[in-house]
Amino acid sequence: MPSNRIGRINEEIQRELSELLRTLKDPRVQKTMVSITRVDTTSDLRYAKIYVSIYDKDQSREVLKGLKSSGGYLRRELASRLRLRYTPELVWTEDHSITYGARILDILSTLDIPRDENDGTEEARE
Repeated sequence: MPSNRIGRINEEIQRELSELLRTLKDPRVQKTMVSITRVDTTSDLRYAKIYVSIYDKDQSREVLKGLKSSGGYLRRELASRLRLRYTPELVWTEDHSITYGARILDILSTLDIPRDENDGTEEARE
C-alpha cells in the first residue's frame, strides 16, 4: 500500500473528525477548545492514533475520557463519510508538541548570544 495513500487518508480523517468534534454533545469535550493536530493510521487501516491539543490543560484528562467515550459515534460517522473498507479504531492521545515548542522558544529567548557584526557575510565572500 503506497504511503501517499495513507497520508491522504490521515488528512481526510483529521478533517472529518475536526468537523465531527463540533457536533459532540459531551460536556467534557464542549467546555474546552480541542484541536486535532495529527493522525497516524496503521498500514492495514485497523487503528488510527489521533493526536489532540487541548487548550485547558487542567481539563485534559476529562476531555480525553469524553473523546474515548464518544469513540463509537465518531467512528460510525467517520465510516459513513469516508467509505473505506475498514474504518480504523480511534485511539486518542494528547499532543504535547505545542507546549514543548513554546518551552523551547522560551529557553532560546533567554539565551544571551552576542550578535556577530557581519552576520557571516565576510565568511561567505572568502
